[in-house]
Amino acid sequence: MQANWTPESWKTKSASQAVAYPDPAHLQAVLRQIASLPPLVTSWEVEDLKGRLASAASGTAFLLQGGDCAESFDDCSSGNIADKLKILLQMSVILVHGTRKPVIRVGRIAGQYAKPRSAPIERRGDVELPSYRGDLVNRQAFTLEDRTPNPDLLLRGYERAALTLNFVRALAEHGFADLRHPENWDISFSAKSHRAEEYQALVESIRDSITFVEAVIGNEFAQLEKVEFFTSHEALSLEYESAQTRQVPRREGWYNLSTHLPWIGMRTAELDGAHVEYCRGIRNPVGIKVGPTMDTAWLLGLLERINPDNEPGRITLIHRMGAAQVEEKLPPMLEAVERAGAEVLWTSDPMHGNTETTADGIKTRRFDNIVRELELSFDLHRRVGTILGGVHLEMTGENVTECVGGSTGLAEADLHRDYRSRVDPRLNYEQALEVAMLIAGRLRRAARV
Repeated sequence: MQANWTPESWKTKSASQAVAYPDPAHLQAVLRQIASLPPLVTSWEVEDLKGRLASAASGTAFLLQGGDCAESFDDCSSGNIADKLKILLQMSVILVHGTRKPVIRVGRIAGQYAKPRSAPIERRGDVELPSYRGDLVNRQAFTLEDRTPNPDLLLRGYERAALTLNFVRALAEHGFADLRHPENWDISFSAKSHRAEEYQALVESIRDSITFVEAVIGNEFAQLEKVEFFTSHEALSLEYESAQTRQVPRREGWYNLSTHLPWIGMRTAELDGAHVEYCRGIRNPVGIKVGPTMDTAWLLGLLERINPDNEPGRITLIHRMGAAQVEEKLPPMLEAVERAGAEVLWTSDPMHGNTETTADGIKTRRFDNIVRELELSFDLHRRVGTILGGVHLEMTGENVTECVGGSTGLAEADLHRDYRSRVDPRLNYEQALEVAMLIAGRLRRAARV
């Protein structure tokens, strides 16, 4: 454990995105209750994931991390959870087939209830109210009652996360993840793509491979029915995170047992800030978002602060530069980390740097820009001699209309049809599958070189 650290030592630091709760006594009562409840994940799951992330960093596995921009309590239903799990599983099968490597499945799920905001106040006409910060903090309706931070939502977030995790584990271990039925996938979107035949051939090849394996072993392969699945969310609400940070028998140090993989966003990555202070002391693997405003000194300082022992699997760097800036901004980061000899897993988040607003005031992302940043990221890592070992996507298993482009040619005019995200736009089912197929094709071609 790092020196001079406790689960609440972050309180001695300045906390960006801090929430001003009107009743501190109420807040402390809720946090004591959360701290007394069972953990959402276990320390051995956390350590298992850390080892797998170390494998991805060395190029022997691949990380697929994806899910909602911001989860909503209202979306905690069996259908929504099953849809999220389904798209992640299907994408992972495509990547396994394309890479011939194990794929680590990590959902932005069961805790992604808080979101950073660019301004603490939202103004509509003459009315000013606190900004909506996610269901963990306040509610979206533009009233004083809804926008006032409510500690009870922290407890409700824990409960919703527990319900979600319980259902995910049941699905992942009891047949929902059965890989023998890729024919159930909906790839009708590919009919309009110039890669239609490639996509169809991929699904057929996956089916043939599974049939071959079962024929060789002489019966159905039971392990095809279940998969390992991990959770992640941004460690934004330090009250929520520290209440679930515990020591466990026969292990050293402290674990955040609200999730397997917490991450630090660009808005909370100050070297001497509260979020970095909190993350430096937990035993979990930690993700760090790396954006175009971060310089190499800042990044190397974060690595030294959070991972001074250079432990493999401990740090996942999630670069999110944007298609327009990735060629300029990413190589110096890769080179600096390589020179420092730092043990990290590099992954690409091609979503956040490519957000734009239409003339109608709707936030969207262009599929072509998402794919371009991914392609350029693979190229840049290859040139520097580093490994791009994963991808981080905001996506949903439903066919919403939030990002434009893709094989179906979703246009700006279509955004009004089924735009559901409360914060940032997500890839829909078809677009997410297409991204997985593009990555798989890219990695398969690279393996042949």
